[in-house]
Amino acid sequence: MFRELFDIAPDAMLAVDEAGHIVRVNGQAERLFGYAERELVGCHIEILIPKRARAAHKKHMAEYAHNPRVRPMGAGQELTALRVDGSEFPVEVALSPVRLENSALYVAAIRDISETQRARQALTRARYDGAIAQIGQLLLAAPNLGEAIGGMTQQVAATLQVQGVVLAFKESLSERMVVHTSLGVSMDVVDTINHKLLSGLVEALSMDNTPRIFEPAILSASAAASFSAAAIAPLLDPVRSAGALLVFSHAARDFDHDAMHFLQSFALMLTSAIQRIQTQDRLLHAQRLDAVGQLTGGIAHDFNNLLTIISGNLQILEDELSSRPDVLEVVGAARRATTRGADLTRKLLAFARRQQLLPQVCEVDTLLNDLGDMLRRTLDDAIDLQIHYPSDMPPIFVDPGQLDAALVNLAVNARDAMPRGGRLSITVTIRNEQPPEHEAAATATYVVLAVRDTGMGMSPEVLAHAFEPFFTTKAQHKGTGLGLSMVYGFVKQSGGHLTIESKLGYGTCIELHLPAAMSVSVTGQPGSAQHAPMPAEPAKPDVVLVVEDEPDVRDVALRFVRSLGYVAHGISNAEQALDALDRLPDVTLVFSDIMLGSGMTGMALAHRLQMTRPDLTVLLTTGDARSGQGGSHGVHGYELLPKPYLRDDLGRALLRAIHKQRASRQ
Repeated sequence: MFRELFDIAPDAMLAVDEAGHIVRVNGQAERLFGYAERELVGCHIEILIPKRARAAHKKHMAEYAHNPRVRPMGAGQELTALRVDGSEFPVEVALSPVRLENSALYVAAIRDISETQRARQALTRARYDGAIAQIGQLLLAAPNLGEAIGGMTQQVAATLQVQGVVLAFKESLSERMVVHTSLGVSMDVVDTINHKLLSGLVEALSMDNTPRIFEPAILSASAAASFSAAAIAPLLDPVRSAGALLVFSHAARDFDHDAMHFLQSFALMLTSAIQRIQTQDRLLHAQRLDAVGQLTGGIAHDFNNLLTIISGNLQILEDELSSRPDVLEVVGAARRATTRGADLTRKLLAFARRQQLLPQVCEVDTLLNDLGDMLRRTLDDAIDLQIHYPSDMPPIFVDPGQLDAALVNLAVNARDAMPRGGRLSITVTIRNEQPPEHEAAATATYVVLAVRDTGMGMSPEVLAHAFEPFFTTKAQHKGTGLGLSMVYGFVKQSGGHLTIESKLGYGTCIELHLPAAMSVSVTGQPGSAQHAPMPAEPAKPDVVLVVEDEPDVRDVALRFVRSLGYVAHGISNAEQALDALDRLPDVTLVFSDIMLGSGMTGMALAHRLQMTRPDLTVLLTTGDARSGQGGSHGVHGYELLPKPYLRDDLGRALLRAIHKQRASRQ
C-alpha cells in the first residue's frame, strides 16, 4: 500500500537512506528530473542539487538527521533543483522520516513551483511598479522635499518588506548631509554610521551606478546589532555622488534582482527629484539674494547722497568754527558717524556685488602668511589657528584688500562661535570643477580657501538666512549682520562661488571658490600701477561746471570746488549743462554725477562732450557703483570719484582729471 501511494502521489517522491543515497523514486520524479529510476537509485541525492548549493544541503541534511521531523510543503525556504540536462528550476520540498527496524529512510515530496514563482514574481513586480508610481505622485504632490521624503522612506520599507530605510543626501546650498529615516531605524544607528566608510561605499558604487548588498556591520556596530541584512543604492548627480539610499532587514535575506531593480529605479527617480528641487532652491535663493541686493544697492545710492550732504556741510562747519574747539569736538563726532555710515553702504554694495573692486594677481601664500601673523596677534589665545596650503598654488585675480577683509570677517565669526576656545583652520586646495551657475560649461581651476571652526555651528533655519544682510544671531550691538553677506558679494563679484556647511554642535565650514589666474598679466590692471605723483595746481584757476540733480549735494559740491580755488557754476541736469556750455565758453572742466534723474545720464553727457568739446576735462561722481565699475582709477576713460567724498578727495580728483586731459593733448 505504501508503494502504491508512493507511486501515485501527484508530486515527485524520493526515498533517501541515512547516507543520502536514493533508494526509490516514483514516476513523477522521473518526469520532473529527466532520469529513469534505474539511473537514480543508488546515486547520492546531490546529483539533483546544483554544485553551489551542495555544501549548504549537506549541512542541512546532517541537522535534519539529528532531529528528524515532519516538515510540510512550504514550511522551508524555496530551493533550486537540477535536471539531467543541467537546467535549474525552483522547488518546494516536504520531508517525512520513516522508521525501519535497523535504519531510517527520509521521504521527500518535491514540487516544481516555476509557474507559482513566475506568478509570484509578476505580483511582486506589479507591487514594485505600483510603489514607484505612488512615489512619483508623492513627489509631485508634496509641498516640500522633506515632507515627500518622509513618506517615501515608509513606502520603500513597506514595499520591500524591510524594517529600516535610511536616506542621506547633501543639501544644495549648505552642502551638509541631510538624513531621513523610516520608523524602524533609531537615531543611534544613524549617529554611529561610519560616514567615511559610507562615502567610500557610495564612491565605489558610482562607477556603475548599481545597488549592492552589504553587511550592516560595515557601517556601524549599532546597525549590526539591529539588523541582519542590508542593501545600498547610490544617489548620483552629473558630477559626483550626492548621497545614498540604505535598506535594512531584521531577518537574514537575499535581496533578489527585482528588489535591487526597484531600489535602483527609486534611487534614480529620487535623484532626479532632488536635483530638480535643489535647482529650484538655488534659483529661488539666488533670486531672493538678488532682490535684496537690488534693494540694498538702491538704498546705498540714496544713502551715499545723504552722507555727501551731511559730511560736506560738517566739513564746511569745521572751517567756519575753527576757533570753537568745543563745537569742533561735536562736529568731529558727527563726521566720524558719517564715516561709519559710508562704511555701512560699502558693505551693502559689497553684498549687492556693486562695490568697486581693484583686482590684481595675488599670491595666496603671501597673503595668508601676512593674515596669519595678524590673526595670531588679535585672536584669543584659546583659539588654535592653523593655516595649510600646497606649495604649488596658482595665483588668483582678486582685490587683495577685499579678500583679506573677507577672511578676517570669517575668522572673527569663528572666534565668536568659540567663546571657550577651539580650532580655527584655513586650508587651501586646488580643484577642477564646473561653475555652479553653468553646469554645462567646461571645468575650470579654482583655488578653494576653506575656513573651518569647531564652534557651536548653525541650525538649518539659521543657515538658510546666513548670507542675507542684517541677519545675525549675535547679541544687540555685537554685530551688524553684514559680515557674511559682504563675503558672499565679494566672492560672486570676483567670479567665484561660496559654499557653507554647518551643524549645531559640530562647527562651521565656509569655502571660498576663487578662479585661478593661470595666465593673467598684472600689466595695466587697476591697483597694480604705481600712483603717479600729484600734478602741480594750474597757474590760472579753472572754471568748473557742477552737474548734480540733488540741490543739497550740488550746494556742497559748489562750496568745495570754490574753496579749492576754482570758479564754479551749478546745473541740475545734462540738457541744461549743454546749454550752459554754449553760454560759458570759459568752462574747462565738467564735474557731473552719473545718475541725473530721468534725463540724460552723466556718462552720456561725457560722451557727447567728448565729441563736441574734446578740450573739456570731465570728472564723474556716483553713489551707486553700478554706474561705474572702474573704481577710483576711472570708468570708460574718465576719472571717477565715489560718494561720499571729502573735500581733499575732490581736490585730488580734479587735479588728476586736469593732468590726464592735458597729458592727452601732448
